[in-house]
Amino acid sequence: MNITIKSNILKYIFHNIYFINGTAYAGKSTMVKMLAEKYDGICCHENYHDIFMSAIDAESQPNLSYFNTMKDWQEFVNRTPEEYERWIAGCSEEASDLEIIRLIQLADCGKRIFVDTNISTKKLKEISDFHHVAIMLAPQSMSIERFFDREDEEKLFILEQIQKAENPEQTMKNYRECLARINSEEKYHEFEESGFFTLVRDDKRTLEQTLEILERHFNLE
Repeated sequence: MNITIKSNILKYIFHNIYFINGTAYAGKSTMVKMLAEKYDGICCHENYHDIFMSAIDAESQPNLSYFNTMKDWQEFVNRTPEEYERWIAGCSEEASDLEIIRLIQLADCGKRIFVDTNISTKKLKEISDFHHVAIMLAPQSMSIERFFDREDEEKLFILEQIQKAENPEQTMKNYRECLARINSEEKYHEFEESGFFTLVRDDKRTLEQTLEILERHFNLE
């Protein structure tokens, strides 16, 4: 059974929720954290919906269930860019349901909620409005070249699996092509032309200046 909640109801429930979407390395997670700290709000980092992952199944959420159904990690790092792109899109679509459920749980907390989200701009138009959504963008090259620069456990683990491949050089090339596919110019322009407020990464701008821009857009000042 599929239960539908009308968009006007969700907009009412989400009146105190601020969404940031966009490309990798644009500063989304940093801004969500800084906004939550400044306004004594709740910070929802990427994958904040993971508390529901034990409820998913391969039939209803095949993409989110991939890690339970894949043969091994070599299969993961050696998928074609086309397969990887379809998987990422599928995960975002399936995760958006979990995100919305989690946000419904949090919405009545009495605090502002700042969300690093993968909910599509199309869905965000249905459940939120212009001054509650910001799109942050970074160049495609940064998403590809700097992917393994962050020393978080997930990226280090993927790098380890690539290095274990039969042909590590070819596997790394293929994986970077996967990253290029999901951070393509086409997807960049889709964000750019979404109709939402857009902020492009500028390393000459301080974090505090970026925060101020978002505060003005969200009417928080």
